[in-house]
Amino acid sequence: MSDFLTRTSVARAAPAASAVESAPSAASPTPSLDRVAELSHDFRLANGRLARRLRQQRGEDELTPGQFSALCTLDVHGPLTLGELSEHERVTPPSMNRTVNALVTAGLARREGSAVDGRKVRLTPSEQGSAVVEQTRERRDAWIAQRVLKLSPEQRQTLAAATLIMREIVDS
Repeated sequence: MSDFLTRTSVARAAPAASAVESAPSAASPTPSLDRVAELSHDFRLANGRLARRLRQQRGEDELTPGQFSALCTLDVHGPLTLGELSEHERVTPPSMNRTVNALVTAGLARREGSAVDGRKVRLTPSEQGSAVVEQTRERRDAWIAQRVLKLSPEQRQTLAAATLIMREIVDS
């Protein structure tokens, strides 16, 4: 399988470079749809591979990617209702309820009554849940930092610019 991925990566690397190199300047016409499609495809593949590699760098707890994502959202944005958490994660409330049940059962999240409305239940990460999030973030940051350190100054500058563009794409 890795030979296939390597051959595919090498075979696709040249077209991606030519799509970037032949990108139009500000004065030239819009790029062809074929070039945009090719660049989009290569970007998606590279981003997917990076995401898989980063997911491998996780804490000791065996959480699914969905459970970890929900726990991170609670850690950053909590306390949240089930509906609010579902919206953040872009999943249905019944699906999120199963995820939250698993987190609560594992002792990584808590359900608490709302001080404002007793009918509402607020979700928060437990101390153990916050520790899992922090440990996983540290591992992932260390993994990627090791690789960024190996880049040339020009590559790091390009990566910084690409990071801003990626945020724009995600936020659009």
